[in-house]
Amino acid sequence: MLAWLDISIKDIIDILLLAVFLYYAFTTMRYSGSRSLFMGIIAFLGIWLLISQVLQMRLMGALLDKFINIGFIILVIIFQDEIKKILVTIGSAQRWRKIRSFFREGSAKEQEEEDYIAPVVLACMNMARKKTGALIAIQGTSDLTPYQHAGERFLAAVNARLIETIFFKNSPLHDGAMIIAGGKICAAGCILPVASDTDLNKDLGLRHRSALGLSQKTDAKVIIISEERGTISLAYRSEIIVDITPDELRALLSSEE
Repeated sequence: MLAWLDISIKDIIDILLLAVFLYYAFTTMRYSGSRSLFMGIIAFLGIWLLISQVLQMRLMGALLDKFINIGFIILVIIFQDEIKKILVTIGSAQRWRKIRSFFREGSAKEQEEEDYIAPVVLACMNMARKKTGALIAIQGTSDLTPYQHAGERFLAAVNARLIETIFFKNSPLHDGAMIIAGGKICAAGCILPVASDTDLNKDLGLRHRSALGLSQKTDAKVIIISEERGTISLAYRSEIIVDITPDELRALLSSEE
């Protein structure tokens, strides 16, 4: 009578793997603006299982089976960018470093903050006070190398004075974006993709639109210093958080979400 409760270890692992896959897929779709479409697909699969496997309706089941057979190819075409992001997220070196950190003693996170987050926050605080415009992209799991080629590439330790010097109004690189990857400054004067969102606040200028554009295509955290208002903002996962304090910026940069 309770045979349907006979679940093996293999079944549990199977369910957990499916849950992990759905979690990564949902997270990626949510940040890329395709959440509604993803939920529609999940609902369709649920209806297909109900009709074909539970109720065993032959005609509707056969029709839905045809859609399922070609559905994989359609999904690859529709979600090619999202699928690439999922694979990059799973295989990223940063994620494997997080796993290794569980088996390692020491405060790597505090060292990381000391190495690059603290100098970045200090530079942003000083530039905001002086109303020096700036755009700083901090690489996540997505590779920003293509955007580095649009500017001047070099490799330097993250230093508050160096950042302020690069964005000084007479500097030839102050108009573009700085890219930080692997805890190092990798490029400056870079051109970022500009978001074309019509509902974006009209008071936000080209720097904010560029930051939002990069956050829509990658998981980089992009800091914007407004030259007009002297405020700090952060673009991440297709959203802009405006007018944040240095302490809030530090917390957002330290966050792994």
